[in-house]
Amino acid sequence: MPTTTLIPMELLGEVLAQGKTKWVHQHLRNPDWAILIAKDDITAGDGAKHDVIPDKGRIATRTTCNVFRFLKACQIPVAFEMQGGDDWFIAPKCNMLPYEVVTRREAHGSSLKRAPHLSKGHIFPQLVVEFFLKTSGRRWKEHELPCDDPLMIHDAAAHLIRLYNPAKPLAGQEPFLVLNEAEVFTVAREDALMNEMARLARQTFFVLEKAWQLENRRLVDMKVEFGTDPFGKLLLADVVDNDSWRVVEDGAYIDKQVYRDGGDLSDVTRKYQLVAELTSHFALPRQRVILWTDPRGTGIGDKLIEAIDKRSQLSIPSIIVRDSMNGTTSDAMLKLITLTHEVPDTVVLFDLNVDPEYREALSCVISAPVINCIYTHRAITEALNILAVHNPLQYMLARVSLEAGLPGNVAVG
Repeated sequence: MPTTTLIPMELLGEVLAQGKTKWVHQHLRNPDWAILIAKDDITAGDGAKHDVIPDKGRIATRTTCNVFRFLKACQIPVAFEMQGGDDWFIAPKCNMLPYEVVTRREAHGSSLKRAPHLSKGHIFPQLVVEFFLKTSGRRWKEHELPCDDPLMIHDAAAHLIRLYNPAKPLAGQEPFLVLNEAEVFTVAREDALMNEMARLARQTFFVLEKAWQLENRRLVDMKVEFGTDPFGKLLLADVVDNDSWRVVEDGAYIDKQVYRDGGDLSDVTRKYQLVAELTSHFALPRQRVILWTDPRGTGIGDKLIEAIDKRSQLSIPSIIVRDSMNGTTSDAMLKLITLTHEVPDTVVLFDLNVDPEYREALSCVISAPVINCIYTHRAITEALNILAVHNPLQYMLARVSLEAGLPGNVAVG
């Protein structure tokens, strides 16, 4: 039982699990909840390297809670209810699935061992997703393994899972073990869940990639874990803290890689504190789409707004301004100036039914981007892409669509 944190004893139930860096306890008041308590331990090399950093548990919990609150705002299903204290939070109790799901925008770490032909920092235009089977003591059930956490490739057609040594080149490597799905899967339709995990891992990376870009840093790779809640819903679970990713600032890591590379513990602590502070900035911006239309027009305005709401997943407020050209241009200008002053991060769409000279006069009085709705679909795409520059959720939606259209499957091997 943890001794370094103050948790009301009427909440703290039995230990459900314990890892190198956390405890998981049953929540006594709600059988569907668990309490996750962070330790001050930091490890690397499957526990071969181990230190204790004062307050690391508090720093890690702050980072995880920052990230989970942000992911929930971005409509990612996460196992998080609330932060309970400095080093603990409450989450749905999950049946954890035995996978680490890794997403990579650049080649770093073990990916360079599997693809030695790539240089460090090689950019993958299409996000790479890899699955690793979580093992311990170089064993999986009755099977002895040459390594822990092997790279796994699921052959859905053959119902097989092939395991590879993640520290060796993948090209030309034969699997060291081939398992039937039944030897790995533990829940119904887990093959479909694997596809869903890959999808959610991509979405998670995209929103965090943009959030870090807005902080002038680069997220280059990250790992996440998943579980099913008491109602069978798949959730991104466990934690997402500074042990979970690689983040680059001016060419240098500000994550756990500093510790792996032998950095001084005081420098490691400073990096972790910096990341906890930076992740507290993660948020969705206040934005707006304005559709300026002539009330005597064809009614395209309502259809446009409906399409925008659908494409943005209702995350960007949109309004219709029906302004007749019978009024004075100065009145319309004042209305438009007022709206864009209220929400500066705005895009204005002009309905084609508005007189071109009128549109030109109005667009000259604001600094917001102005798009003419010549082609409705293209206009909506342009508007949302503009807003995606500062909006992680819209960036995610755009990247999902864009990367799905890239040729081939850009993989590490």
